[in-house]
Amino acid sequence: MGHAGAGFLLLAALICRHLWGTAGHTFPACSEQLEFRCNDGLCIPRVSVCDGQKDCGDGSDEHRCSRALCKKGEFACRSRTCISRHLLCNGIDDCGDGSDEAFCRNCTAGLVSCGQSGTCLPRNRLCDGRSDCDDGWDENHEFCGFSQPLPPTSPTCTASEFQCGDGQCIRQAWRCDGSGDCSDGSDEDNCAQNECQVNNGGCSHHCVDQPMGFLCHCPENMRLVTDNQCEEVDMCLERDVCDQLCVNSSFTCACHESYHMNSKTGECKAKGDEAQLVFTSSKGMQWTKITGAEYRELGSHLPGPGPVAALASNSTLYWAEQQQGFIYRVSMNEKPQKAVLLLKVQGSVSGLAVDWIHQLLFWTSMESASVGVGLLDGSAQRQLITGLDKPSAVAVDPVQGLLFWAQCGRSPKIEKAGLNGKRRMPLVTSLIRHPVALSLDVPRQLLYWVDQTMRSISRVNFEGSDRKTVVESNGYLDRPFGLVVFEGFVYWSEEVTRSISRADKHNGRQLQVLLTNVTSPRGVVIIHPVLQPHGPSVCGHPGELCQHKCVVDLMSDSLRFSCVSPEPGLNKTQEVPVPALALSDSAFAQILSLIMFLSVVLVGLALCWWREEFRPSRSLIAQSFSLKESQDPLIIQGPPSGPNTGHVKETLVKLDLDGE
Repeated sequence: MGHAGAGFLLLAALICRHLWGTAGHTFPACSEQLEFRCNDGLCIPRVSVCDGQKDCGDGSDEHRCSRALCKKGEFACRSRTCISRHLLCNGIDDCGDGSDEAFCRNCTAGLVSCGQSGTCLPRNRLCDGRSDCDDGWDENHEFCGFSQPLPPTSPTCTASEFQCGDGQCIRQAWRCDGSGDCSDGSDEDNCAQNECQVNNGGCSHHCVDQPMGFLCHCPENMRLVTDNQCEEVDMCLERDVCDQLCVNSSFTCACHESYHMNSKTGECKAKGDEAQLVFTSSKGMQWTKITGAEYRELGSHLPGPGPVAALASNSTLYWAEQQQGFIYRVSMNEKPQKAVLLLKVQGSVSGLAVDWIHQLLFWTSMESASVGVGLLDGSAQRQLITGLDKPSAVAVDPVQGLLFWAQCGRSPKIEKAGLNGKRRMPLVTSLIRHPVALSLDVPRQLLYWVDQTMRSISRVNFEGSDRKTVVESNGYLDRPFGLVVFEGFVYWSEEVTRSISRADKHNGRQLQVLLTNVTSPRGVVIIHPVLQPHGPSVCGHPGELCQHKCVVDLMSDSLRFSCVSPEPGLNKTQEVPVPALALSDSAFAQILSLIMFLSVVLVGLALCWWREEFRPSRSLIAQSFSLKESQDPLIIQGPPSGPNTGHVKETLVKLDLDGE
């Protein structure tokens, strides 16, 4: 066979010996349920996987451990199993490795210790994206491990809500009321503890522990809002008896210069001609007096129902047909009235508002998720605020330089900003479902809105407080659309009853159905000069006054307002002075002026004395200012364990069912 054949046999023998040896050393079998097989074949207990220590020789038990495994509201055990966070610190080893009970030392049942600091927290506050322990221990990676982080866009519970173990948000007043509202029942756990010892129960001021649950109390001249926050009470708005001006100390009512007071009723009535009410329907544009005494169509072949706005100075109307992206203009002074296409915008138009000082038109569009702005002559337009969630309505107060808009998406809210879209600030974020129209009561600095799902009309001041529901479902609010405030009334359109109605803006009384048999009524607007008063331009910046001409540049990177002076070097804005209020009663005006003058003098002397030590910067003022959510005072709430609790919950549940 020779040397070649001998070499071949030797090589074959070595290969067979190697294969035989390998077959004789197979990996041991691992129990799939109790053990984990390492990449090197070693079997280790599953509880040792991803526990922060390498138990496999090759460290494969700690590989791929950074991947999120558990859902929102779940706790990631060291064994990589997921359990409901409701099961933490219940005295039972639900993880199987004891990791769900490892952080419960020195705390009562249901509470979790903040590591070495010793502070005890409710388990629903662990890994919720907000640090409650002083050192942030409850949110660190070592403890939260592989729990899936909350997505940035997911809703979080507000200060007035309780977060269930599964992440659900319920009202604080429903916690420990004897009825389980969380799907995991966590709102009824640990009710014997003193909740006031943990973060003061979430109360802004006084927390009072109860045998079951707790109560938040407020000092005098304050009231409770959103179950746990106190806000100062404006007694004039609390009593709500004045149409316009009110002196808080004496509750004396007065009217602005453009109005006169009815000596018998105390109502403020606009001077001049009677106001005109215009609304859109399937028949186009229609007109009536505010008392419903007369009625007529403004012209044939006009677009159908949709939002509408007006420029009172020249009786020009602006409106957009429903589900269309066209904005039209028509002059009421022309005979016959003809619609002129003004703008073609992106998406359909859901709301319109006219800035009569800067000659601007604002609109909202659900499809483009934005607030748009354009010149009244139609020569330019742009998107001003983007990324909104179904914006449904818009309103503007150019005298104060404020823009308001509503959203009716997953998190309904009402916000405000400057005319340039900057300095955004939420006004209404709770107890709001489907706002479809906004209107301003400029003399009182109040914002009104109509909620289609809650079937109500509510108002709040421009700072987000003193909220009140003024009209509740009365048979003519089943499906409202348009809304406008004028003198002492709110006016609205309603589709189910096919009507235009009005009621007292303070309390919803004096309901009057002005028109019926209106097919598909939508936008409503009132035309009268007092609704659009003349005033100096704030030039897009609240609190700043332009003494000269204000130029608006829509084509810059952001909407730009510039105050242009005819003299070189004087292009600047000045701080807006507090406008003097001209009252119908001259004697009262003189007394009020004297009080204001003396107050200014005293404040000025105090500021001069303390300015060096206590003068804050403008930026500090802006950063320290915060708004509180406002609770509707017409929704009566009793103690969490009291007899009113069930009634409140039934009312809100009914609203939820009606909205589906």
